Amino acid sequence: MSGSTHAARDGEADRVRSIFAEGASLRVAFAEVMTDRVVAAAHVVVECFQRGGKLLLFGNGGSASDAQHVAAEFVNRFVAERRALPALALTTDTSALTSIANDRSYEEVFSRQVEAWGRAGDVAIAISTSGNSPSVLRAVETCKARGLTTIGLTGGGGGALAPRVDLLIDVGQTRNTARIQEIHITVGHVLCDLVDAALMGAG
Repeated sequence: MSGSTHAARDGEADRVRSIFAEGASLRVAFAEVMTDRVVAAAHVVVECFQRGGKLLLFGNGGSASDAQHVAAEFVNRFVAERRALPALALTTDTSALTSIANDRSYEEVFSRQVEAWGRAGDVAIAISTSGNSPSVLRAVETCKARGLTTIGLTGGGGGALAPRVDLLIDVGQTRNTARIQEIHITVGHVLCDLVDAALMGAG
């Protein structure tokens, strides 16, 4: 193997270590300032489920995947066996999404579904790394009008979403979309863990 190849691989290895180190330091910094809000969000979701409400989740791109991932953990299970919990990602029905986008506008792809499924007492988790996604902002407006409690998962300060949600969980230490998304899915897993512990009486 040539010296230049060795150097290239060493450079790639350094890049990998740097990415992981950045992610780890961001998680620590995030936990320092947002732990109480994550706990508060878990309490909101627990109370929603206990009174027979449901959880709606939505976002675009990678945030859509996060919405689906977390919803699946609640509906099926996270770690331990327990009853199915009513969580719905508004990102999965391609017929609804495409018809709304085609007949109305893309900005309404989530808000229209909130009109259909959202009820007072339900909870919505709105996911946007920038906090400025028009479709997410529009859906939050509809949530508020229908009496849903809103939780925002954002980054970089929260953008326009910050003042619009009841509870903001912001990865404010970075504007790097990939790093924000990595913390978002960690938050999703932590919420699943806390909700399960509360509902199952675990420690």
